Amino acid sequence: MNDLFAALLLGILEGLTEFLPVSSTGHLLIAQRWLGERSDFFNIVIQAGAILAITLVFRQRIWSLATGLGDPLHRDYAMKLAAAFAVTALVGLPVRLLGWELPETVTPIAWALVLGGVWMLVAERVAERRPDSDVVTWKIAVLVGLAQVVAGIFPGTSRSAAAIFMAMLAGLGRRSSATEFVFLVGIPTMFAASAFAFVELLVDGGVGTEDWASVAVAVTASTVTAFIVVRWLLAYIKQHRFTGFAVYRIALGLALLVWLPAGE
Repeated sequence: MNDLFAALLLGILEGLTEFLPVSSTGHLLIAQRWLGERSDFFNIVIQAGAILAITLVFRQRIWSLATGLGDPLHRDYAMKLAAAFAVTALVGLPVRLLGWELPETVTPIAWALVLGGVWMLVAERVAERRPDSDVVTWKIAVLVGLAQVVAGIFPGTSRSAAAIFMAMLAGLGRRSSATEFVFLVGIPTMFAASAFAFVELLVDGGVGTEDWASVAVAVTASTVTAFIVVRWLLAYIKQHRFTGFAVYRIALGLALLVWLPAGE
């Protein structure tokens, strides 16, 4: 398959799955079994395309927060976004430097998809019994940050799923409010991850060996696709539960466990 066409497909897949609670990393790693393996730099940086898309979707909200810090409510929300990002960075960076993560093989990804789907079903049921709150507390901010770290350690977990449902269980009962907070935290988180990956590439001397044309194609495709998906998802969750995504995760995970040999 043409390398640029494969990169286009991977970019579209990243844009489709980055913000849906189905694990973009898991889908990319599985897809690369047929479309060709890519570097860690490629897999991380194409996520920046999806983050660029969500920055555009939330541009008015971001501008309102940035220019409204004199408002106590805006300042409090911005500080909690910063706290969630700080927790992710302070805990996640040492974990990354120590190389503490599961192998990126299909079997652990499949189990993460299944267990994550079950977790989503249970968590949403529990969260629905709690008050329909849209107030972000410091506890929620810290737990969202930790959830992002856990998702980074376990490929297939889904950063958005882990963080959204942690926020809901911690008291942010309204789906739309939990999703908005997690998506906004994801902007600095994923841009920082992309910058860190680029620094690693520079240090390792891999700039000259990276296929930059494929990276550019994938990032562009990811940005366009994610912009469409996020706008759809924000409207969808106002009226619907996450059950369909949970069922999809469980079905995909079980299919992978049955179809692929153990240990792959």
